[in-house]
Amino acid sequence: MINITRTISIAENEIQLSFVRASGPGGQNVNKVSTAVQLRFDVGSSPSLPGDVRTRLIRLAGRRITQDGILIIEARQFRTQERNREDALLRLVQLIRQAVHKPKPRRRTKPSKAATERRIEGKKKRGEVKRMRQDASSPD
Repeated sequence: MINITRTISIAENEIQLSFVRASGPGGQNVNKVSTAVQLRFDVGSSPSLPGDVRTRLIRLAGRRITQDGILIIEARQFRTQERNREDALLRLVQLIRQAVHKPKPRRRTKPSKAATERRIEGKKKRGEVKRMRQDASSPD
């Protein structure tokens, strides 16, 4: 079990890990050892996630989620499978924790009367400065 919050935890059989060859630095092992991790988590049909968390997670995941609702996280930062596996799981947990928090709804606000007056006053002063720069009498 992977604990996300006190109320949400994911069973390890819901997560599929596959190891692939990583590009980039790795010395002689780069062409021999599959160290990069590809984590797959089916967000759409996961019984562990509440509905509102699921929809926020899908929105947060962006292009990392497929049309079938499968979240794919690739970790290839480290040179060992174990560290990349831990990194992928940590990123999944952080993403789900981010989706758990409900965003505060935005309230439409109106500028105060004093703020509006200050803005208009600033515009008038700026216009006055520009008017003072103009030639009052054009030479004939």
